[in-house]
Amino acid sequence: MIVDSLRGFERYISFHPRFAKAYEFLTKNNPGNMEPGEYPILGKEIYCTIWEGKGKGLEFPPLEVHDSYIDIHLLIEGNETIGIKDRAKCSADNVPYDQEKDIAFIDEIPENFINMSPGNIAIIFPHDAHSPLIGEGHIKKMVIKVLV
Repeated sequence: MIVDSLRGFERYISFHPRFAKAYEFLTKNNPGNMEPGEYPILGKEIYCTIWEGKGKGLEFPPLEVHDSYIDIHLLIEGNETIGIKDRAKCSADNVPYDQEKDIAFIDEIPENFINMSPGNIAIIFPHDAHSPLIGEGHIKKMVIKVLV
């Protein structure tokens, strides 16, 4: 996982061939003006969702994992905590995996936490089990999904 600011994302463009297109989308659009929903960037290779609502409180939602996509979380409004645990440390045997949605949920407690404020990004790789939307109050965020 990488945590930085939106301005710092340019440093990571060389990490994946599709990151440059994701960065271009971020710099040409104003995420704060986008309505909740899904937006194509490069078909199913890169797309984003805007989510807006109340945080899930201070309880830890289950950890989620993805096999096919890297997540780039951008906090637009509010404050959010994301719980993290190395996927290799999770007991995820026989956990149902939804291939269409590229997600499985693991009922374990995160080992570490990052606090996000508006303008922060978190690049979450498939080996990062994560628990997003921890917090109270209004949260608006963008998640760009980049096909591995």
